[in-house]
Amino acid sequence: MNDARPPPPAPPAPAPGALSGYRIMWLIVLFDLPVLTKPERKAATSFRHALLDLGFEMSQYSVYLRFAAGKEQADALCRQIEAAMPRSGKVHVVQITDRQYEMIRTYRGRKREPGPKNPGQLTLF
Repeated sequence: MNDARPPPPAPPAPAPGALSGYRIMWLIVLFDLPVLTKPERKAATSFRHALLDLGFEMSQYSVYLRFAAGKEQADALCRQIEAAMPRSGKVHVVQITDRQYEMIRTYRGRKREPGPKNPGQLTLF
């Protein structure tokens, strides 16, 4: 008696152009900019406004998030962020997949908040 069973069928391949949790990207921009002088404060404010104009939302004062449909769009946004950066300060741009983003744990005080919500639909320009 042979109990060898055929392997389970592979999941269907996504349709060309379909969005995948492993292709969709999230950009997280973290920054620490000098704000001691009036020109530095103006540059920092201008950078934050540029991020908002690019469709980022503020998660914390120096942490901004944005959804991107794929690596190409994420790379294009990185170039726009780089163009908007002030001359001084430190800026990090972290790219993670949608699947990684789903695993974020958020706490307010010691109380855990619900996981991050994904956008309802992809906006195309």
